[in-house]
Amino acid sequence: MSGRIHLLIGTTKGAFVLDGDAGRRDWAIRGPFCDGWPINHVIGDPETGVIHAAGGSPWHGIGVWRSDDLGGSWRWSGEGIHAEERAAPIDSVWSLGRAPGRLYAGTRPAELFESRDGGETWARLDALTAHPSRAHWHPGGAGLTLHHIVTDPGNPGRIWVGISSAGVFASEDGGASWEPRNMGVRNDYAETEAERCGAPYGQCVHGLALGPGGVMYQQNHCGMYRSLDAGRSWQSIEAGLPSSFGFPVGVHPRDPGVVWLVPMNGDVAGRYMPGAAAAVWRSMDGGATWAAQRRGLPQEHCYFTVLRQALAVDDGEPAGVYFGTNAGSIHASADEGESWVEVARNLPTVLSVEVMRLGG
Repeated sequence: MSGRIHLLIGTTKGAFVLDGDAGRRDWAIRGPFCDGWPINHVIGDPETGVIHAAGGSPWHGIGVWRSDDLGGSWRWSGEGIHAEERAAPIDSVWSLGRAPGRLYAGTRPAELFESRDGGETWARLDALTAHPSRAHWHPGGAGLTLHHIVTDPGNPGRIWVGISSAGVFASEDGGASWEPRNMGVRNDYAETEAERCGAPYGQCVHGLALGPGGVMYQQNHCGMYRSLDAGRSWQSIEAGLPSSFGFPVGVHPRDPGVVWLVPMNGDVAGRYMPGAAAAVWRSMDGGATWAAQRRGLPQEHCYFTVLRQALAVDDGEPAGVYFGTNAGSIHASADEGESWVEVARNLPTVLSVEVMRLGG
């Protein structure tokens, strides 16, 4: 594997960069960056090396930070990221996404913003804010949050977003119009049977990922799912897993049948890994069967959580898999999850992990 790997880490006390060599054996950490702001999500452009970090709080303010030198220096902009008049104020930027010539930012409360100048200025994509279903969106445990933005490398106008608790919404025209895509996804906590089994929106999506060939995977509050039609319908793939509850999901860069999940022990029992033993679960057949990957991970008294944006997969051969925990540790596998090494510890709560490879 050529080039250097950079893990881009968002935490409750700033952004960090974990620099790895081409072999993914030696790692060095830098940070915290972004003046110690809570940073929910950090992404990088592998073509230019530009890094963007999103975050904020009611006390810090909100916005997106940009570094053109791999974290050596940063500048902030929140111009244009604000709520409509009379709407609840935006208190944090939660997610970022990229498409050619575009940068996207999702917020809490759930809105989507677009930048066409690399994050210097932003404009709201009003069609999502004004969607007729919005009155029926309800806050999840972290508020009414737009926490995932997924773009299609083969179709720049196609965007999916994940909102808790509204579900998955998709646009085929660059954000000019939106439709819910939640058919087949359960909503176990809804008040009526019709809402629990067939509602077009209101589901609590936790994680969302696009694989090669257009296959999508979703980790939901109420199960794990796969879609073969761009999210228009979903099929449950949780059989064989120790729990139906978890947060992140990652897909192999070349094989759409290989997917990683991190099941927790349920939503009311502590939200740690079943049996207090750490494991990432991998399927090699699109979710038909699952196997736990534990080698190198703590197997006793392990009570950490892996949050919704805190798992990433690189494009190496074999693929590298990485996750961060709310206990401040980063774990890395250079062999598609067969074995794991703790490459950082004692960080603040890890909110997100992304990977950027330069010089490949």
